[in-house]
Amino acid sequence: MTAETEDVRLRGVTEDDLELFLAFEHDPEAVRRSRFTPRPRDAFLTHWRTRVLPGPDSLVRTVTAGGEVAGNVVSWAQDDGRRFVGYWLGRPYWGRGIGTRALALFLALDPVRPLYADPFAGNTASVALLEKHGFTRVGTADDEGHLLLVLHGPAPKTP
Repeated sequence: MTAETEDVRLRGVTEDDLELFLAFEHDPEAVRRSRFTPRPRDAFLTHWRTRVLPGPDSLVRTVTAGGEVAGNVVSWAQDDGRRFVGYWLGRPYWGRGIGTRALALFLALDPVRPLYADPFAGNTASVALLEKHGFTRVGTADDEGHLLLVLHGPAPKTP
């Protein structure tokens, strides 16, 4: 199945979603590709409950595919005023066009520009997804191999 044949949607995050997000974050292949150190359960839940969900400058959505929770998409303002977008899909949902559709839906919800992203350079699928949506490389985000990408205008239309 592809996103064209699956019903990809965004909805508000529920408490039940957090356990799935935690499991997705702890997937060894996802950790390898993202170069993101997963948080222990209590720290993860505290972060989501106290910083992500109630964040006044955050936009947070659960991604569903065919009615199943597939992951999340989040945007937030950093202390320096730059707004970032991030996403995390569970491995069963990779390579099916779900991320493409979910990010397109999310970018239509969050019109703030410029919008930044900082994927690990070795995660070529994530970098390609962002570039497909109009993000361009502007440098590096850190010394750990993360790129800095920016979207200035509206995202291009995607299927």
